[in-house]
Amino acid sequence: MAEVPGVLVSAPGSGTGKTTVMLGLLRALREDGLTVQPFKSGPDYIDPAFHLAAAGRASFNIDSWAMRAGLIASVAEQAQGADMVVAEGSMGLFDGVAFAGACGHGTSAETAIRMGWPVVLVLDISGQAQSAAATALGFQRYNPDLRLAGVILNRCASPRHERLTRLGMEQVGIPVLGCLPRRGDLALPERHLGLIQAVEHPDLEAAIAGYAAFLRENVDLAAIRAVAGARALTDTPTGLPRPPAQRIALARDAAFSFTYPHVLEGWRAAGAEIVPFSPLADDAPDASADLVWLPGGYPELHGATLASATRFREGLRRHAETRPVHGECGGYMALGQALIDKDGTRHEMAGLLGLVTSYEKRKFHLGYRRAVLRAPMPGQGVGSALRGHEFHYSTILDAPDAPLARVSDAEGAEVPETGSARGHVTGSFFHMIAEEGQGTK
Repeated sequence: MAEVPGVLVSAPGSGTGKTTVMLGLLRALREDGLTVQPFKSGPDYIDPAFHLAAAGRASFNIDSWAMRAGLIASVAEQAQGADMVVAEGSMGLFDGVAFAGACGHGTSAETAIRMGWPVVLVLDISGQAQSAAATALGFQRYNPDLRLAGVILNRCASPRHERLTRLGMEQVGIPVLGCLPRRGDLALPERHLGLIQAVEHPDLEAAIAGYAAFLRENVDLAAIRAVAGARALTDTPTGLPRPPAQRIALARDAAFSFTYPHVLEGWRAAGAEIVPFSPLADDAPDASADLVWLPGGYPELHGATLASATRFREGLRRHAETRPVHGECGGYMALGQALIDKDGTRHEMAGLLGLVTSYEKRKFHLGYRRAVLRAPMPGQGVGSALRGHEFHYSTILDAPDAPLARVSDAEGAEVPETGSARGHVTGSFFHMIAEEGQGTK
């Protein structure tokens, strides 16, 4: 496998501005004539769409908890033909789970070490100066296998602030790759799951172009290109996820957009036909499809529209009489009996499952999931073990159907959100990343 040099953009924690840096870096390098391959470390399913907009090339997740080595190698092959890789970390650089999964703890540091990508650490230096060097030094020394290429100082208040902070970095020998002045207009819009979706941004192209110009003025792009590195992966690629059917009707709009890119790429690579349709536009799924798949997203923001989408609901019901339908998270809720929004308004959903969910009584659900199927779902039989991720704020008020799976978190504790199965219809709150056995050597 060809080694494409790259860097991983990370930070001590969330909210430091690393996504802004990531998008600006992708676009600036693209403007310089490079073909740039973006990746996302970890299970985030919102950021890759922003990466695609910035780089003009699909972004893929690499997850050291859910993916075995062979699958990671297959995902890494998506960089073929690129001049450089730029990957974005999740949360803080060393943040992950307590117990190792298929490959590790799911940290961005593990991804960087495995792929040989030096880390560009984005530091929010608000309220500190030389002390920022102590943070950077701690990150440099925490794991000796990790290469810290340097830091980008963010939210710098003044030339004096920059001078003092650079002085601290010089004293500990950590390169400063750039310094970004404080600007209030650089924050991306957010919602309760993090960033809003790329398709919802009021002027995403202008925003990304602005980030690129800002980085070009304040970051040494040549230095970042010079520190890029990679290591040869010795693991044999074992292929991306297999399609659960030949012709798949896939819901795709602002309410249903969270599907992992490597999953869709695997389906297409295996020859499956993906036929998109929009429930919000009241489209019925393709009548000739073998399977209807409803991804996650934000159906709670479109409850009234979905409740009045009669062609969509009738088409879904006709399909479910003889062929499989599956929903993940938001898609699962849309297959249920009703969804109650944050204002307490009840919206009738497709009614193919008895599930009733509420955002009026919010409860935070976040974390990796391991599911052992108790009922078959598309492409998977009883007893199959799947790895995925759950992230939502809905509360289950009723779930009368048979459980789809026995579900546990990354530490092995069972969780009550088992998913549901009724006839040809299945659904779960977790987004599938991989079959547990996929990617073994």
